Amino acid sequence: MEYSHFPVMLDETVSALNVVPNGIYVDCTLGGAGHTKEILSRLSQNGRVIGIDRDASALENAKNTVKDERLITVHDNFCNIAYILSSLGYEAVDGIIADLGVSSHQLDTASRGFSYMQDAPLDMRMDTSAALTAYDVVNNYSERELARILDIYGEERFASRIASRILAAREAEPIKTTLGLASVIESAIPAKFRHEGGHPAKRSFQAIRIEVNGELECIPKLIDEGIPKLRSGGRMAVITFHSLEDRLVKNAFRTLENPCTCPKDIPVCVCGKKPVVRVITRKPILPGARELEINTRSHSAKLRVCEKL
Repeated sequence: MEYSHFPVMLDETVSALNVVPNGIYVDCTLGGAGHTKEILSRLSQNGRVIGIDRDASALENAKNTVKDERLITVHDNFCNIAYILSSLGYEAVDGIIADLGVSSHQLDTASRGFSYMQDAPLDMRMDTSAALTAYDVVNNYSERELARILDIYGEERFASRIASRILAAREAEPIKTTLGLASVIESAIPAKFRHEGGHPAKRSFQAIRIEVNGELECIPKLIDEGIPKLRSGGRMAVITFHSLEDRLVKNAFRTLENPCTCPKDIPVCVCGKKPVVRVITRKPILPGARELEINTRSHSAKLRVCEKL
């Protein structure tokens, strides 16, 4: 299948980085390389982009389509950004971008098991060499564990009902496919609520995908390890697609901008913690009307940017 992915808020994101011609930039989610190509177009021959992706097919696509010696590809998880940069000999970079969540290519490739619209084995791994799959989560987690991830990661109000129905279904036989799981989920949701907010399995599939890939655990680590690697004036731009991701990014940026832990009634700071970044986006940047028209998957995207002091 041809690799396809539409980069979200392409110009807004790359422009927010304030690309310098000889700079070193990190694309933490290389994917279809849309953002990387735009960054490369603004760099001199001395500039570099380090493209990280845990999905080997994304890296292979980038190597075949970009064909630019200024691009360095790395098969790894972006939460290891400090180790990756140090191993490549880069102690400081000029910008970092992360486009979180699942890619269009992953959703559209039925065999990857991300979509509730196409039948496939339950997988959902961004890194196909990883051990944990959606099949393992659905068929081996306890009812309590399933209810927890559906509630927290999917913000699914019928989490307990769905978890109970999954256990009942798998007692008869393992749930092996995406459409099989989607059918079980739909049957657990009261009929009058099944089509509120899109497909009835949407939130549950999101939750299971997040669990399989450890997505939320990676975000704080990316920020904690990535910001110290930025040069003064360097920027980090993060695109999120749901409230859980956005909240983590927003709060992390705010804490780095105002890290003081002194009680509010103390007039002078005594903790000694100094601001590390300046938040550029007081409110997130959202896709424009034209982008929403041509790329429906961008509708929930939010871009937040901070600058290293």
